[in-house]
Amino acid sequence: MRTLLAGGAAAAVMLTSGVAAHAATAYPNYKAPKIFGTSFQPDPKHDFTKGIHSRRNGILRGWITDVRGAVAEYEPIKWKKGTHTEGNFVGPPEGDAMAYASPIAKDVVFLSAYGCVSSMTDLTVSRKTGLGSKKCSRATLIKRHDRMPVPALITVHKGRIVKVQEIYTP
Repeated sequence: MRTLLAGGAAAAVMLTSGVAAHAATAYPNYKAPKIFGTSFQPDPKHDFTKGIHSRRNGILRGWITDVRGAVAEYEPIKWKKGTHTEGNFVGPPEGDAMAYASPIAKDVVFLSAYGCVSSMTDLTVSRKTGLGSKKCSRATLIKRHDRMPVPALITVHKGRIVKVQEIYTP
């Protein structure tokens, strides 16, 4: 009887701790876009004439263009094939108002392709996907992406940026 009670109590503790851990990062598993997609991802329900505001829930292939406090401005990007090189990522043309702004969640998951130090010389990329695999701090995300745009998959949930996974480009 004691063994059953102890086992039941242990299972209850494991279940509640698992639920609590999942609740901290509870957002759906959104479908990721093609990493090197050659067109901007559409957002048909977004009204860009009503000022800069958050994108709808999902994953955007984009880059952060500015950070003010804990709010990041970001825009979609697409892969442009090159004639002398493989190509590069480009944002919307000058004057195009395709930009968003969202607060960066306090528990944001930042997966770097270039390590967590400011020199960005330590490659931390999944060989299979070409995406960042090194978990770095929120402060590193804000500092790095405020200085220069780095291609990334940006996950937005309930108006907040909850995950940023850098895309490696040689």
